[in-house]
Amino acid sequence: MSIAAASPCAVTFADAPACEGALLLPVRGVRGGLAFAVQDWVAQEVPVALEFNGISHAVMLATPMDLEDFALGFSLTEGILDGAHELYGVEAEPSEQGITVRLEVAGAAFARLKQKRRSMAGRTGCGLCGTESLAHVSRALPVLDDGAPIDRRAIAKAMARLQAQQTLQQATGAVHAAAWCSAQGEVVLLREDVGRHNALDKLVGALASAEVEAAGGFIAVTSRASFEMVQKTAMAGVPLLAAVSAPTSFAVATAERARLTLVGFARKDDLVVYCRPERLRN
Repeated sequence: MSIAAASPCAVTFADAPACEGALLLPVRGVRGGLAFAVQDWVAQEVPVALEFNGISHAVMLATPMDLEDFALGFSLTEGILDGAHELYGVEAEPSEQGITVRLEVAGAAFARLKQKRRSMAGRTGCGLCGTESLAHVSRALPVLDDGAPIDRRAIAKAMARLQAQQTLQQATGAVHAAAWCSAQGEVVLLREDVGRHNALDKLVGALASAEVEAAGGFIAVTSRASFEMVQKTAMAGVPLLAAVSAPTSFAVATAERARLTLVGFARKDDLVVYCRPERLRN
C-alpha cells in the first residue's frame, strides 16, 4: 500500500493501473523506528516543449497532465495570444526526451511571438546572460477594475476546501495547486503541477476554455506569491490572489501597478493583505 494511503490515487499495482500525473515506484525507508518497503506514488516531472506554428519557443519541467490548458494558459499569460480564439489547435507528442506540445495559432499571434523573440534577442548583452532584459520582465499589465468586494470568510472557505481537492498532492506530496474560486468561496476549477507557475498557467487555460467570467472571483494558490504569480493573475483579469505563503516585494509592487489585491498567509481564518485592502469585506 502507498504511504499516502488516504489518497484516491494511493493504491497498489493490483488495485488500479495508474494515477494521472504520478508513477508508482518501489521505495524503502524508516518511519516510527520501523523499516518499510512499499510501492508509492511519485509525481511526474518531464520536459515539456511548446512549439508555435512549428517554432520552438520554451521548454519547461512540468507534470504531464492538462497540457492543453497549460499551453493555452502560458500563451495568454505571456501575452502571445490575445484570447483563446487565436488558438486553432493543440497536439501533444511524447518522446523519450519529453513531450512536445504543438500549437497552431493565428497569424497575428504568431507575428506577436516573433516580435517578442526579436525583442528578447536584441536586448540580450551576451548569450550567457539570459533571454530577457529588465524592461521586458516588467511588461505592461492590465489595470483591474474594482468590482464587488469579496468577504474575507470566502477566502478562508476556499483555502479549507482546496486541500480536499488536491488528489495528486495527496498521493505524492510534491505538487502545487492553483484554483479559481467564486466570490462565495467555492472552488470551481483547480489544476495541479510540480511547478507553481505551471499550475497557475493550467488554471488560466482552463478558465479561458470554460469561458468563465474570471473577474467575478479570485485565485487561491498553495505556494508563495512571487512576481510571476501576480503577473499571471493580472493577465488573466482576476482581481485578487490569495496565497498560503508569503509574497515578495516585487510581487507587492507589481500587484499595486495592476490594482490587484494581494493576500498572503491565508490559513484558516487568518490572512495578511499586502495591497488593495478595499476589495476585501470583513
